[in-house]
Amino acid sequence: MGRNLVKYLVDSGQVGYVRVIDKVLPATAFLGTPHAEAFSNPIVEYRQGNLTSAASINKCFTIDDGSKFDYVVNLAAETRYGQTEEVYAEKVLDLSVKCATEALKQGVKKFIEVSHAQVYAADKKASSEDGKLSPWTNLAKYKLKAEEALKEMKGLPLVILRPAIVYGLGDISGLSPRIITAAVYKHLDDKMKFLWSDDLRINTVHIDDVCKAIWLACTTFPPGTVYNLADDADTNQAKVNKLLEEIFAIKTGFLGSVVSNLAKLNLKSVAEEANDKHLKPWSDLCKQYNITNTPLTPYIDQELLYNNSLSVDGSAITKTGFKYDHPNGPTVDDFKQMIAYFVKQNLFPPVV
Repeated sequence: MGRNLVKYLVDSGQVGYVRVIDKVLPATAFLGTPHAEAFSNPIVEYRQGNLTSAASINKCFTIDDGSKFDYVVNLAAETRYGQTEEVYAEKVLDLSVKCATEALKQGVKKFIEVSHAQVYAADKKASSEDGKLSPWTNLAKYKLKAEEALKEMKGLPLVILRPAIVYGLGDISGLSPRIITAAVYKHLDDKMKFLWSDDLRINTVHIDDVCKAIWLACTTFPPGTVYNLADDADTNQAKVNKLLEEIFAIKTGFLGSVVSNLAKLNLKSVAEEANDKHLKPWSDLCKQYNITNTPLTPYIDQELLYNNSLSVDGSAITKTGFKYDHPNGPTVDDFKQMIAYFVKQNLFPPVV
């Protein structure tokens, strides 16, 4: 999300100075051409920093001429699934609290916390902002803890955004694992089958709309507001599979509730078996095209294999004047652009 937000801010012409803090250097972050160009813009400054260290955070907030930042957007967090609770406590909860504490001290106009729609109960009915909160991944559990902690900070001008699955250029962990797995099945000349049924909700939002909403949150939304981000498509597994079938010329299907419920009894073993099946062919495919280093992987954590619907009502934000530029969810062209972004960097095999 960060690379796309930087590009959005640069392209908008509405900001005079952007500071990016990350532990990963831009040169090693697999930035595609459009994002690398944005980072090289004179208004953008990158600083390497540890956002779990209060001393490091203070330096990250300091501007040499003594001026202050207007807006702080927190996109920093552990994003991998299957980590220990201690990792999420430090790299999601503590990180958010420490950054917000410094932002409050500095007197920023707005602090934007980008959370996750997995904080809602996994129901088929779309969750609105006042829906039941019942996180179903440990990552989301600590995102919600971070939200609650920030809300308790008196005087913090907080706006919370809860996006559904974010897709677009640079996506590694949203829909990309499904795209990568489809490439594996094309390589294997095999049918790709998913757990559960075709109507399992995996609601989506395009990264461009996320960036647009973040900027609106900075400049317009009053402190104390919370908004979901999800397009109108009500994306489910069937829709994504149809796109993958068209792009990769493969067949897909679903294991159904009976087989899936049997698998549910030992999802750890199911996840291990699936990863064993996918990782070796992916490695072989990369070697075939001389891809020696890529952040892309078909690996899936057991947390994401449960019959949990990510069903999100993203309409409330439109009442503020916000309009989704990608209201109909992912398309074949979207997926092809995502693939091309990585192919150009030699991170994805040119199989389509």
